[in-house]
Amino acid sequence: MALSATMRRFEINLSDVDRGVYETLELRVAQHPSETDLYLVTRVLAYCLEYGEGIDFGRGVSTPDDPTIAIFDLTGQILLWIEIGQPAPERLHKIAKAAGQVAVYTHKDPAPTLSDLESGQIHRAETIALIAFAPEFIAQLAEKLDRTNRWDVLRSEGMLYITVGDATLSTQVGVLRDPR
Repeated sequence: MALSATMRRFEINLSDVDRGVYETLELRVAQHPSETDLYLVTRVLAYCLEYGEGIDFGRGVSTPDDPTIAIFDLTGQILLWIEIGQPAPERLHKIAKAAGQVAVYTHKDPAPTLSDLESGQIHRAETIALIAFAPEFIAQLAEKLDRTNRWDVLRSEGMLYITVGDATLSTQVGVLRDPR
């Protein structure tokens, strides 16, 4: 018998001072059995830091040709394709052709992705943003993950502060490249 996805709820008070975005988000996020808590936390943070009109999660790991997260225009065109982790160079090449902009958010060592972007084998590699979170920050946040989560997310002057219950975690948002 196959394992089913775990549904997680997030109530997020988002204050992105750097972009002038202030919203209360209520998200229901399906976590596939093969998806680690670290990946899920990175995925939710990427959603928050890119939040805007037309943003949506992809359909999941069962549809590998879909973006993990995307911002669509009113005609259904992908304005921003967001990947999580360390996508293969072939995948980055393909999605750089399909979307107006591409951003990769990672909780892993960003060096392999940077190397791939500098290899000259990825279409429009110079336009792809790469944002890395400190692995220990993501691990601390993943430890606090529950089925129902309430986060206060504040980004100001490149710093990210997440309050979960009585604890506040902070990290520098590691923007390694962002031509947008």
